[in-house]
Amino acid sequence: MTPSTPQTLALFDLDHTLLDGDGDDLWCRFLVQHGLADTALSFRNDQLGRDYRDGRVGVHEFSAFYAALLGGQTPDFWAPWQDRFLSDVIRPRLPDPARAIVSRHRGLGHTVVLTTASNRVIAERTARELGVEHLIATELELHHGRYTGQIEGTPNMREGKVTRLRAWLDERHWPQQLMAGAWFYSDSINDLPLLEAVATPVAANADAALTLHARGRGWPCIRLIPQPAAA
Repeated sequence: MTPSTPQTLALFDLDHTLLDGDGDDLWCRFLVQHGLADTALSFRNDQLGRDYRDGRVGVHEFSAFYAALLGGQTPDFWAPWQDRFLSDVIRPRLPDPARAIVSRHRGLGHTVVLTTASNRVIAERTARELGVEHLIATELELHHGRYTGQIEGTPNMREGKVTRLRAWLDERHWPQQLMAGAWFYSDSINDLPLLEAVATPVAANADAALTLHARGRGWPCIRLIPQPAAA
């Protein structure tokens, strides 16, 4: 049965937009802390974070690193660690203003979608915590019930967010015009392709490059994550 077509989509990036931090980075640190990943990976994790913020890292290079952290194990193995990651790391980093704006769009009758470059294992419980039914994330390959350490399909990053959203709409037999009429909240210049594709782009806690672009285009600039207090 085809779901009823929504009137308006409210799209949200996750890392540094609704979440005070980067889920991929935090997950890698969590795995190292609990002996589930080699400590030597911390340096590569830090470097990827810097390269992502500067727009220097390749989409597949970025996604493959975090996919590889899960390789060789089953979803059942990771499930209790996902639960602990949510309770110990993620939940305290979801500030009230971020939760409130998701609730506001839901209250307006908008269909809320979390669209994140993070893979589904990292992001799915965060979406549930925020009460977001629809999640578009980077997908991971499974073979004989175990993660292979490879990504599956198009990573949900940069232009991939537009590609994946179009495919998601097609899967539901919803019109592509929904994207053109959508809201989209993001902090990152990496999300410029999708920000340019919607009716109402909002720069939330934006990086310097996106802030400059948003001001030039007259886009709203807001804060959902409180700034650290001055020392």
